[in-house]
Amino acid sequence: MASGVAQSVNNLILTLVPASRGDEKLRAELFEDAMHILNRHVVATERLQDAQQTFLVTLVHLAKLMLVTSLLLSGVDVLSAQDALRFSNLLARLLDQDLLARKHAVLQFMAVLTASPNQPAPLIAPLMPSMSRSSPSSPHPRSRKSSLAPPPPIPIERTSTLKSKAQLLREYRLRHGRPQVSESVLLRDALYLLQGISGKIVRFVDQKGDGEPTVTFSEDPRHFLPAPTRALILRLSELGHLYQRVSNWVRNHDGRPGVGMIEQSLCHHLQSQLTEYYRLIAVLESQMSQSSSVTDAEEGRTMGLREEESGLTLRRLEVWVDDWRLRMRMMSVCVEGCQDTTGGALVSLIYGYTDNGDPFVRGFTDQLLEEVSKPFFQILQKWLFAGELHDPFSEFFVAENPELAHIQYTHAYSNVNAGTLTGDGGFAGAEEDERNDSDETRNNGLKLWEGKYEFRKEMLPSFVGETFGRKASLWSYCHDTDWVATRSKLDHAGRALKYSDLPGLVRSIDSAYQIASQRLLDIFLDKFKLLDHLRALKSYLLLGRGDFADQLMDSLLTSLSRPANTLYRHNLTATLEAAVRASNARFDPPDVLRRLDARMLEYSHGEIGWDVFTLEYKVDAPIDTVIDPDGMEKYLKIFHHLWRMKRVEGALSASWNRIACGARSFLGPTIKGVRRKSSAHSDVLDQLEGEWHQIRIVLSEMIHFMRQLQAFCQLEVIECSWKELMDFVNKKEGDLDGLVQAHRNYLDRMVKKILLMSPKLGKEEHLLIHLRELFNNILQFRDAAETLYNYCLAEAARADSERDHDRGVYTMPETDQLSASHKSADSLPRILRRVKEYSGLFSERAQSIVHALQVHQDLDCRFLSVRLNFSDFYRTRKELKAALEASKGS
Repeated sequence: MASGVAQSVNNLILTLVPASRGDEKLRAELFEDAMHILNRHVVATERLQDAQQTFLVTLVHLAKLMLVTSLLLSGVDVLSAQDALRFSNLLARLLDQDLLARKHAVLQFMAVLTASPNQPAPLIAPLMPSMSRSSPSSPHPRSRKSSLAPPPPIPIERTSTLKSKAQLLREYRLRHGRPQVSESVLLRDALYLLQGISGKIVRFVDQKGDGEPTVTFSEDPRHFLPAPTRALILRLSELGHLYQRVSNWVRNHDGRPGVGMIEQSLCHHLQSQLTEYYRLIAVLESQMSQSSSVTDAEEGRTMGLREEESGLTLRRLEVWVDDWRLRMRMMSVCVEGCQDTTGGALVSLIYGYTDNGDPFVRGFTDQLLEEVSKPFFQILQKWLFAGELHDPFSEFFVAENPELAHIQYTHAYSNVNAGTLTGDGGFAGAEEDERNDSDETRNNGLKLWEGKYEFRKEMLPSFVGETFGRKASLWSYCHDTDWVATRSKLDHAGRALKYSDLPGLVRSIDSAYQIASQRLLDIFLDKFKLLDHLRALKSYLLLGRGDFADQLMDSLLTSLSRPANTLYRHNLTATLEAAVRASNARFDPPDVLRRLDARMLEYSHGEIGWDVFTLEYKVDAPIDTVIDPDGMEKYLKIFHHLWRMKRVEGALSASWNRIACGARSFLGPTIKGVRRKSSAHSDVLDQLEGEWHQIRIVLSEMIHFMRQLQAFCQLEVIECSWKELMDFVNKKEGDLDGLVQAHRNYLDRMVKKILLMSPKLGKEEHLLIHLRELFNNILQFRDAAETLYNYCLAEAARADSERDHDRGVYTMPETDQLSASHKSADSLPRILRRVKEYSGLFSERAQSIVHALQVHQDLDCRFLSVRLNFSDFYRTRKELKAALEASKGS
C-alpha cells in the first residue's frame, strides 16, 4: 500500500510540475515534501482518534465514579446486576448523543446535584482517568462495545468526608491570624441594611451630600472580607437603599396638606407593601435566631446538618429578598416619577410600566394600578352618572374654568309672559331685551359649552383614550330635572368602575355617552324648540317667507330712500310689526315673534336707509350654543346680500310695469304689430320709440339675471342646505357637538355659495364685489330710464299744450312753454347717453361675472353660469368675431 501511495504521489508530481520530468533532483525534493505532508496528516488523524477514544474512556470512568458516589450516599455496598445493566444502557445513550458537546461537564453537574449536606461533592476534575475507581493496571478498552459491557458487582468502601476549598481557605487564613468575618455578624448587618440602617461592618454614608447614600465597609486588619461576600452584600444593600427612598417619600406625603387623592392612594398602597416587607424582615430575623448554633468561622468548624438545613445564610437571604428587589425597584420608579406628576398623569405613568414582558413586573404594576386608580374612577363615576365634578385637587381630565364657574345656563324668555303675545304683537319687550343685552352677566351658550369645562389631555390616563375622554367631557350639560328618569336607562349606572374591568369602562362610557347625547338633543329640540328658531331665521333673515319680505319691502320703500340720519328705530319697529300682521308670519309662535326686531347699523355721512337697515333675531342661552354670535353674523351677512337683491329685483319689476304700461300714454298702443299714435303725439317721441325698445330689452335682461340669481340662492343653496341640516336633525344621532358642526356647515355652505366666495387667497370676495357693482349699475340704469320716462311725459304734456293753444285753449304762458321746450331739448342727449352708458356697463359686468362663474371651483356656481348664459348670450368679443368669421366662411 505504501508503494502504491508513493507511485501515486510520483505520478501527481510529474503531471502538475512538467519541469520535474527532466530534473531528477527537483522531482526528489518535491516527492520528499509531499510524503512529509502526508505523514503529518496521518499522524494528526491517529492522534485525534486516540484523543476521542481517550475522551470516551474518561467519560466512562467519570460515569462509573458518579455511580460509586451515589451508592456511597445511599448506603449500598454492592451494585446489583439489574442496576449495572441500567447504568450501562444510560451510559450508552449518553455517548450516542451528538447534541451534547460537553458531556463531561454535564456529568460533573449531575454529580454536584447528587451531593448531600452530610457528604460534600467529590472533587472531579475533567478528563482525569486517575479518579476512576477502576484498577489503574487494567488496560484501557479500545472499543465502545467492550467498555459498555455490564460490569460485575463492585465492592464499595466508604471514604472519609472531604473538605471544600472554601473550608481549606478559611482554615489557612485562621492559621495565619486573619480570619474571615463571622457570617452571623454579616447576617445581622445585612438585616440592618435591608431596613436602611447602617450595621457594624457595613454602613450607609452620604458622601456627596445629595441624599443618595453609598455603601462603605469598615476596614478591620484583624478580619478579612472576601470579594464575593462584598458583592453579595452590595446586592443586598440595593434593597435597603430602595426601601429608604420609598419609606421617606411615603413619610413625607402621607397626611400632608395639598396631596391629591391619587397620591394618597399611592401612599396607602406603598405603605401596605412596606408592611409586608416588615413582616418579611421579622421572618428573616427569626430564621437567623434559629441558626445561632452555627459555630464561628475562626474556630474552623463546620455547621451541623440541622443548622444548615434550617438556618439562614447570606445566599439564602438573597434568595428570600429577590422578589422584593423587583418590587422595590418598581415602587422606587413610581416614587421618582410622581415627583412632578399628579392625578391622571400619574395613573398614565404607572400604566406605561404594564408593557413589560416580565410577568412579575406586569402583575405587580396591575395590582398597583388597581389600588392607585380607585380615586380616579370614583371621580369618573360621579361625573358620568351624576354630573358632579368632585375634584378638589385638580386630578381629573375635566376641569372647570374658574372664570365661567359661577355662570349657569339661563333662558331669558322663561317668564310668565313668554307664552303670550302682548298688545303690540309681541314687540313690547324690545326695551327689556336691550337691557338684557347690555347685562354683562349674559354669556352666549357656545362660550359656556366650549369653555366652562376644559379638557385636559395631560391628565387623561392612556388606557382611557382621547376619544372616550372627550366623550366623557359633556355630561354636566344634560343633567336637568328629568335626568333622574334618563339615568335609569344606563345599564352600568350602579356598577363600580375599576381598572381591572377596562372593557366594562369602555362600554359604560359609550352607553352613557349615547344616552346623554340623545338627552341633550331632546332638550334642545323639544324643550327649547331649536327647530322653531332655525325656521324663523330661514323665514325672516334668509327671506324664505315671501309674503313677509314683499310686505316689508313695500312698507319700507319710501322710508329707506331717505338719508340714514332721518330714520328712527321705533318707526322701523312699527313698520316691521305691520308687515308681520299683514302676512302669514302672524301665525308663528309668540316666542319667535318677540325675538324679531328691526334696527339700523352704524351709518356714516351720505348713506341712506337701504345701507343701514337690518333685521335682528335675538338668541339667548342655551339656544346660542348652536346659533352662536359668529353664526348670527353670517346670517346678517346673507340677509344684507339677499335684501339688496330683493331691492334691485323690486325696483326692476316696478320700473318694468311703469314703462311697459305707462309708455302707451305717449307712444300709443300697439294693435296687431302696428303702433298707433297717441293723442299726445310729437316728432320727438317718434324718434324715441327705438330707444324705448332697447330699454325694454335691457330691462328684461336685467330681470332675467336677477331672477336666476334669486332662484339659485333660494332653491339651489338655501333649500338644499336646509335639507341636509334637517336630515341630520331628523336622524337624532350624534351629539350636541355634531349638531353645532352641522349648523356651522349649513351656514358656511350658504355663505360660500350665495356670496360666490372664491377659495383663492386674497380674492375671496372678488365676485361679490363685482356683483355689488352690478346691483348699483342696475339701480343707476333704472334711475336713468325713469328720468327718460319723466322726460317723455313732459314732452307729451308739451305737445298737448300746443294742440290746446292751436284750438284756442289757454294752458301756460308762451315764455314758460319755450323755456320748458328748450330745457327738454338740452337734457335729452344727456339722458340717452346715460341710458346707453349704464346698459353697456351692465352687459360688460354681467359678461365678466358669467365667465368668472364658468371657471369657479364650486360646481353649483358653475351651474349658475349655465342658468345665466343658457343661450350662450354672454360671449366675449373674440368669440363673437370668431363666430362671425365662421358664418361668413360658410
